[in-house]
Amino acid sequence: MPAYLLLLLAVVSRVVPHPEWLNFTAVGGSLLFFGARRPLRQAWIPVAALAATDYYLTAFFYRYPFHVTDYLLTWAWYAAVIVFAHFPLAKKTSAARVAAGVIVAPTSFFLLTNFAAWLGNPTLYPRSMAGLDMSYIAGLPFYRNDLLSTAAVAGLAFGIPVLARQLAAQHSRVAGA
Repeated sequence: MPAYLLLLLAVVSRVVPHPEWLNFTAVGGSLLFFGARRPLRQAWIPVAALAATDYYLTAFFYRYPFHVTDYLLTWAWYAAVIVFAHFPLAKKTSAARVAAGVIVAPTSFFLLTNFAAWLGNPTLYPRSMAGLDMSYIAGLPFYRNDLLSTAAVAGLAFGIPVLARQLAAQHSRVAGA
């Protein structure tokens, strides 16, 4: 149930208006948690929910034409993060493994989507190393916020249950003493 609640938070964090400078979403952290806590056969659920959110935001919020091909890379990334998180985190969750996921998820999104923006839009970014650099530099503020929000959401999602178990164990030791 917590994985589904976190998925709902990811959707809400994308559709609820917020200041542009904040750009906080729970997507990365929720995908990591979902991958770690749910079976892979359920991976389609967050991918479908986030794809529907992409459609809503594009067509109704931003009022742009929606083209499925514009989102295939993003949707593949959603699924890849779930699979990536499933194998190391479902078997054994540790702070180091969660930290690795927190770094890999937003970094891979940043690298993939900015490369795709450079490759797919030669009028925006020249097809040169300078153009590729421009694409990555333009994405840095979004990367920073994505890294911070993924760290916050994953840290809370994975950390709160651990803290609760430690506090319960401490309480039972004190009560039994």
